[in-house]
Amino acid sequence: MLVQGSECSIVIKTSHMEFDVPYSEETLREAVSLLQEEAAIEGDGICKAIRKRGGVTGCVVTPLTIGTAPLLLYLAMGSAGLPVFVSETRGLYQYKLNLLPLEDTDYFDLVQDRQGNREQVAGSRERKLYESCRVKSFELRIVRDEAIKLKLDICGEYAGIPLSGIPALSFATQNSSNSSEIGRERFSGDGVKYLINGKEFANIYGLTLSVKKEGGTKTEIWIKRALEQGFELPEIIDELTITVQLLRDKYVPSGRAPRGRIYGQPYGCPAVYENRHYGAFRITIKRLVLTADETDVNSAGAVIAPLRYYVAGVVSTDVFSSSEENIS
Repeated sequence: MLVQGSECSIVIKTSHMEFDVPYSEETLREAVSLLQEEAAIEGDGICKAIRKRGGVTGCVVTPLTIGTAPLLLYLAMGSAGLPVFVSETRGLYQYKLNLLPLEDTDYFDLVQDRQGNREQVAGSRERKLYESCRVKSFELRIVRDEAIKLKLDICGEYAGIPLSGIPALSFATQNSSNSSEIGRERFSGDGVKYLINGKEFANIYGLTLSVKKEGGTKTEIWIKRALEQGFELPEIIDELTITVQLLRDKYVPSGRAPRGRIYGQPYGCPAVYENRHYGAFRITIKRLVLTADETDVNSAGAVIAPLRYYVAGVVSTDVFSSSEENIS
């Protein structure tokens, strides 16, 4: 995942909500094309080109947090069902997400707030509104000891509209459900469990899921595993399940708050933590076929060997959240 971009603040606006995305990198820009006019006279005639606006192109890269995972994964996949309450929990809801091609996905707006470029005064900020955007492809990267990151490749028919008179902080920050400390907790590659054909594999170092959605969906996956004796992945995988969890086990699971105030609650109030501070999502991929073994046999030391699979089946995602707000 190589991105040549700049640090910025991103606000995503759907028909139901405005969401402030945490620290992100982006290369969103106006898609410019040229209409060429050939010379009227052969020889040394002058060729002309007319600048034509072509909408927006580029990408947004951001870590997944408890607060942003449901919305960002919905935008990546393309379809979301209504939230379903998970039984035997205090307030946990499940969203079912399905992978759809670009043409069948919903539109969303994107507000970009970043440091000014060379032509602007030092210290100023540039704010633009991109309307009617879609995700034409995405890449999900999971690596041990690192935050899980999602890259969304954005496309749209309309160029960015400059905004003025907006505070330096994005206008969705104060009202967004992910503005609290808990909502901004990041998913990590350490809290991931991999099930291949119903069997857990603990020696997988990381994984990259790449999906292209223009004119249909094309899905590939790179699985990085440490080479060990007697450990090998099958060439054909019927089902791969990736479960990512973020648990706040340092809080007391029940009873009353142990001291003063916790997140604005007075002393002695019930301390319900196990569901309120819980985040998870599960990706299920069917029918994977090995296409390439990209292991570097000349590597010194421990070998992290990537295997490249083509996905011939369906891809679906289950997202769990403490909010029952409709994201689609």
